[in-house]
Amino acid sequence: MDSISLLLDGFGTALTPQHLLFAAIGVILGTAIGVLPGIGPAMAIALLLPVTYGLESTAAFIMFAGIYYGGMFGGSTTAILLNTPGESASVVTAIEGNKMAKRGRGAQALAAAAIGNFVGAMIGTIALVLLAPAMASFAVNIGAADYFALMVLAFIAVTSVLGRSRVRGFASLLIGLTIGLIGLDEMTGQSRLTFGSLHLADGIDVVIVAVGLFAVGESLWVAAHLRHKQDKPIPVGRPWLGRAELRRTWKPWLRGPLLGFPFGAIPVGGAEIPTFLSYVTEKRLARNREFGSGAIEGVAGPESAASASASGTLVTMLTLGLPTTATAAVMLAAFRQYGIQPGPLLFEHESALVWALVASLFIGTALLLVINLPLAPVWAKLLRIPRPYLYAGILFFAAVGAYAVGGEVIDLLLLFLVGLLGFAMRRYGLPVLPAIIGVILGPASEQQMRRALQLSDGELTGLVNSPLAVVIYLVVVCLLAWPLLRKLIRSRSQPGERVDA
Repeated sequence: MDSISLLLDGFGTALTPQHLLFAAIGVILGTAIGVLPGIGPAMAIALLLPVTYGLESTAAFIMFAGIYYGGMFGGSTTAILLNTPGESASVVTAIEGNKMAKRGRGAQALAAAAIGNFVGAMIGTIALVLLAPAMASFAVNIGAADYFALMVLAFIAVTSVLGRSRVRGFASLLIGLTIGLIGLDEMTGQSRLTFGSLHLADGIDVVIVAVGLFAVGESLWVAAHLRHKQDKPIPVGRPWLGRAELRRTWKPWLRGPLLGFPFGAIPVGGAEIPTFLSYVTEKRLARNREFGSGAIEGVAGPESAASASASGTLVTMLTLGLPTTATAAVMLAAFRQYGIQPGPLLFEHESALVWALVASLFIGTALLLVINLPLAPVWAKLLRIPRPYLYAGILFFAAVGAYAVGGEVIDLLLLFLVGLLGFAMRRYGLPVLPAIIGVILGPASEQQMRRALQLSDGELTGLVNSPLAVVIYLVVVCLLAWPLLRKLIRSRSQPGERVDA
């Protein structure tokens, strides 16, 4: 009950007119910046750090929290309408959301995303209040072998459910893992696939890869096909969800936080893994055949998981001082800017600040829904813009986002080279998402594998030295074996059916 009373005190601080204003500014800025390809919430907070020098700490962190959740939702807007994720947490949303938009259901997809963000953030923040100590202690006990097993599960899950061919899925994953190898080996300092370029020593930023494969690749693909068929505006569709759609989405909205919050609290890739696993789960549980052609469950579940993971991320950042995402790392730097050290003693030394921040998460989430849900049909009208102008704008903002990453012209060259790769992958039927997964999780999985092997003196048993790792690998085996078992069961049942006939 102490947490509840402290939270009520936090609401008393966060509901002052000044702090409400900063929460609203954060939500609006986060949504606007999240819409721009490549400029996510982490970069937004980093850019606004100098602006907050004159603010007191509570107001600054309330605004940062609004930017965080606003950026998470803003990234889904362009993912749905333009197949261009604003940040990596919105990559999965683009799979079904963009297909819904192309079928004239963009407004419904945006509404499902907005409500999913609201539900996931609310459940995640409630879990933060009630379960923060337990989740922090669980995260401390996760070892390198467990991290590696979780990442292998993400690799197998995403390549098993996307595309018509598993071979093409694994080929796409291999492309992403290869891109992830570019740069200096963190353990030995040896350069890999840099071709003597100092600029590639730090690798290719995941923002450039994601924006290149999605935004530039999609723009080139559309441009190549506009020559052969007349461009027609895509209908916006009705702006609200009907009863049938609500029946299909309420369960994914509630299931998403079950994956998002715990995965956000442990350092295994932030919102990326739970959104992928949420998509896999909804596809397995779906009764309809719409997945791959615009299933609303594929928007509702991942968006709910993504927003819940943001709350989970704050658990380890506040209680352990351990940032599990780029945004959390920037927020950690902001804490240090104010002379505050997140960790086990933060709730004692800075109790008023922490609980005001937590209360502002509830307020910011409600503001996000109130502001963005009525705007769903307005955003969807972007689809009425003629395709040549629309995709020219996408290329412009993609270039701005890529240039903002490092401020160097060579980043623009890398962006369009990766875009050509994305165009080629579409041409030959390779799904784009496994490549993104490989780039995001490949380097981290390599580091965790090498750490686990170092702890076991090079013995392979070091990768399966915990019950959690064993359970995860059993799930991986089931994912790989299920299609073969299903074919075997069908082949045995078909002769019997013919005899009965």
